[in-house]
Amino acid sequence: MINYDSSKFFLIAGPCVVENRNITMETARVIKQVCEELGIPFYFKASYRKANRSSLHSFTGVGDEKALAILAEVKEELHIPIVTDIHNADEAAMAAQVADVLQIPAFLCRQTDLLVAAAQTGKTVNIKKGQFLSPESMQFAVEKVRDAGNNDVMITERGTSFGYQDLIVDFRGVKELQKNRCPVVLDCTHSLQLPNQPKGVTGGRPDLIETMAKAGIAVGFDGLFMETHPDPAHALSDGANMLPLSQLKPLLQKLIRIREAIIE
Repeated sequence: MINYDSSKFFLIAGPCVVENRNITMETARVIKQVCEELGIPFYFKASYRKANRSSLHSFTGVGDEKALAILAEVKEELHIPIVTDIHNADEAAMAAQVADVLQIPAFLCRQTDLLVAAAQTGKTVNIKKGQFLSPESMQFAVEKVRDAGNNDVMITERGTSFGYQDLIVDFRGVKELQKNRCPVVLDCTHSLQLPNQPKGVTGGRPDLIETMAKAGIAVGFDGLFMETHPDPAHALSDGANMLPLSQLKPLLQKLIRIREAIIE
């Protein structure tokens, strides 16, 4: 189960997708060291496959079995819990052999079969709020997981469609989401995406990651989700909105001070 308390926040972080063993392992090792130094509970996230891409030619992964084997190695060697997303019900049992948290992509958050299959693994289910849904509507996705016999669920806010090529986070929504009596996470990187760009590659505003994260902590999100990479400019997926790994520690130090200030 996700470990958190109201005096701290937890972090879900890692590269968008498993690109290779070296980048995945090194990124996980750096984040773990930073979080241990700062006392932040940490869950390593990387997708073993990306199914929702703008272009047919976009990188989707190195192969399911190979990617899951790399995630299993990260888990075993570094002793950290793993978060990865699944895209259809048939994937749930396979991913659950490695993952501690099964993540439901935002575009799939209403898919009943997918939610039930994830719930039946007994793993934590992280449901990303659809860009097309109100915070209030997420109660039904949460209920599907709980009605399937799994109370270990959380919700991640990742922005709402604003026009055709932008997203916006309505910070009033955190209170509505927390009415579901589960941890609520802010995705500080995907919420800054600029989707549906003319060239078929999603853009982003990484310069606003710090602003988004600070606001998320200030309004009371339980956890933060950030995709980070040693070299975002050369990342194979979502590089346009990832945080450079070197910037993670100073940002987390600022966020800790904000959390401490609001709980005094």
